[in-house]
Amino acid sequence: MRSDWILDVLTDLKTFARANDMPALAEQLDDTAIVAMAEIAAMKETKDGQRHDGEAAVGTYFGGFGTS
Repeated sequence: MRSDWILDVLTDLKTFARANDMPALAEQLDDTAIVAMAEIAAMKETKDGQRHDGEAAVGTYFGGFGTS
């Protein structure tokens, strides 16, 4: 199921808040969108980790140099 639809809803609410002189609400909705993006990314990472060998992801690889 597509879970990023919530970002569209938050954007609509933020647009409404700005158009109706509610700057504090608009700013809070910006923060809420950041939280939503982080949680959506975490859910996708967990799902991707479960697809590999049936195990949940335990961390994120940030790259780097090494000798293997």
